[in-house]
Amino acid sequence: MAVIASIRQINRQFTFAVKRDSLLKFCCFIQNESFWSRECLNCITFANHRSYSVMRDSLHAPYVASPFDSSMLVKPNVFQHHNILCKWLHARYLSNASIELQTDKDVIRFSFHKPPGRYVSTNRKRKVSKRAKLNELRFYRLKAKKKMNSPNPEVRIRYKLEKAKRKEAWLIEKLRKFEILKAPVEAYDPEILTEEEKHYLKRTGEKKKNYVQVGRRGVFGGVVLNMHLHWKKHETVKVTCKPCKPGQVHEYAEELARLSKGIVIDIKPNNTIIFYRGKNYVQPKTMSPADTLSKNKALEKYKYGQSLDHTSEFIEKLEKELEEYLEHKARYKKAKESESQDFADNNGYNSTLS
Repeated sequence: MAVIASIRQINRQFTFAVKRDSLLKFCCFIQNESFWSRECLNCITFANHRSYSVMRDSLHAPYVASPFDSSMLVKPNVFQHHNILCKWLHARYLSNASIELQTDKDVIRFSFHKPPGRYVSTNRKRKVSKRAKLNELRFYRLKAKKKMNSPNPEVRIRYKLEKAKRKEAWLIEKLRKFEILKAPVEAYDPEILTEEEKHYLKRTGEKKKNYVQVGRRGVFGGVVLNMHLHWKKHETVKVTCKPCKPGQVHEYAEELARLSKGIVIDIKPNNTIIFYRGKNYVQPKTMSPADTLSKNKALEKYKYGQSLDHTSEFIEKLEKELEEYLEHKARYKKAKESESQDFADNNGYNSTLS
């Protein structure tokens, strides 16, 4: 009863922070209550870095030095209680949770709260079950199927058009990842060839059988590397472009001349380019330029570009189809209105005659 009375008295007198070390010493103090008087209990507060705290508005715990810190553990009885409680409080010292001391209705209680630091996740995503995800996908699938099978042609066309535009935006975003900044052009002396030299190099390039293929991947590092390997033993090299869109061969010629520092001698009608290495040609250390794509990335870029071309054509076709349908709808509506107007005029004329 004396212990309970002392706890209640401390609760009434202390409306501020109670420290962890002080609780340990206080437990020992309760077991040895005879060492201290009740008047001394009202002025003892201990400070430590981690605390059991009771939050009060505009109240702060004063720190009062007391001989209790040093002299209490000297007692053999208290030291024994300290050894017993040390293991029990060891886990509490390692914990990061804040513990508050509540004093409602003359009863002391401890409440545990999570620390406000990195251990609390404010923007925590709500977990969704697998069945909920499947139901959501099924809902969107049925919604799309309903639009595709709609009896109204305008609904069907608009749904296809919206889907194609979403795909076009996605493909454009994908192709932006393959854009590479062009390296600054190195200063070099462009060689001036006479007409006789050009004619000789043209005939030489046509007779020789060494060539480099530019396929669906377009111009990438491997094409420039093969050109330098051919120039190791030959002055000229043929570059064949298949498949090649109309006018794309000139773009290939400019790009390869910039990357290889070669000279374009002639462009044939069958999409063949003849390159000359130059009079003062020196094979570079890095034959594959840094501002070019690899073989795999070039193929991936070609696939996205091919899909983008087909999607753009499909969008144009759908827009034309939608425009024709709206025109047909407007003509039908206008014809129906004119028929109803004629019918009303005829009824009015017959009524006047009668």
